[in-house]
Amino acid sequence: MNAISVLASANGQASTTQGILSMVVIYAAIIGIFWFFAIRPQKKQQKEHDTLLTTLEVGDSVLTTSGFFGVVIDIMDEVVIVEFGNNKNCRIPMKKENIVEIDKQGNENK
Repeated sequence: MNAISVLASANGQASTTQGILSMVVIYAAIIGIFWFFAIRPQKKQQKEHDTLLTTLEVGDSVLTTSGFFGVVIDIMDEVVIVEFGNNKNCRIPMKKENIVEIDKQGNENK
């Protein structure tokens, strides 16, 4: 009886190890799929936005996250001063990261 109980316990440990191993593989697959469909595209979009902001120059027409169109008047480290409308008195400082789109045609008019 002693030999039978040893074989039964060894067989039980093998199935437990396989169960744990299969759970680890399933969790790794779920995390990999989540990274591929959620995190990777977001990082790619952030990199494209960063390269867009490095090309920002004074005189460029920009579109902000709030939907306003304006012209860049001054560029500092993290802040950009944007002039809105035909009125030359409407100049607003805003963060660079609030710029969504840049139109380089604004430089041709100068």
